[in-house]
Amino acid sequence: MNLTLAIADETILEARRRAESMGTSVNQLVRDYLEQFAGKSNPEQDAAEFARLSLFSKGAAAGWKFNREELHERR
Repeated sequence: MNLTLAIADETILEARRRAESMGTSVNQLVRDYLEQFAGKSNPEQDAAEFARLSLFSKGAAAGWKFNREELHERR
């Protein structure tokens, strides 16, 4: 089924940019979200997708680890 949505230009442009950096499309992200929302999520596929997306992560802890005091520090 095709679906038409009204989305602000800036929003869709940023969504496309972010989806591309994740190696996917906005269409696939929306499809995945709606399937999950409708209760058709597959845990094995979710884990595989997480592993795939983690390959694109630019995060780096550089050896930093949580410190109990920092974790509970109120700011």
